[in-house]
Amino acid sequence: MSAVTRHRLLLLLPLAVFLILGGYFALGLTRDPSKLPSMLIDKPAPTFSLPGLTEGEPGLSNADLTGKVRLLNVFASWCAPCRVEHPLLMRLAREEGVTIHAINYKDKPEAAKAFLDQMGNPFTAIGADKDGRVAIDFGVYGVPETYVIDKDGRVRYRHVGPLMPFDLEEKILPMIRELSK
Repeated sequence: MSAVTRHRLLLLLPLAVFLILGGYFALGLTRDPSKLPSMLIDKPAPTFSLPGLTEGEPGLSNADLTGKVRLLNVFASWCAPCRVEHPLLMRLAREEGVTIHAINYKDKPEAAKAFLDQMGNPFTAIGADKDGRVAIDFGVYGVPETYVIDKDGRVRYRHVGPLMPFDLEEKILPMIRELSK
């Protein structure tokens, strides 16, 4: 290979690197970030046992996620999108009779209590995940996240981000109804 040929190849190297990186990033832009894969779909919820928000209050464990279809919502008082979805959770519990359990993620108990006092409490049981380990076991990327858990305690669906009316009507409520049969 002559020196001129090597020089031309070296000049083309930055272009080749740019094209490869550009293709990689372009492919990433075509993916929906709200559709994050979950390794837990159709598998049992992770084994866990969390204390309640304050001493004396019941907590939450994976044993509480069996027997009937329910939602598991991961929230925090410091989470702005959690405030956006909270009225929908209240509606689900009050009007649709959906049992909703919660994991309070890396939050101060007094802040979580104040949040629920202000916004209302749609949750049947709340576990305080102060260090975030249980959320990691569920694969939580950030709050809020909501899971549909079937009667056998298996994760059937994962919703990343705040719930919107469309999500409830088109995906979550039909799934809850089907799994409850």
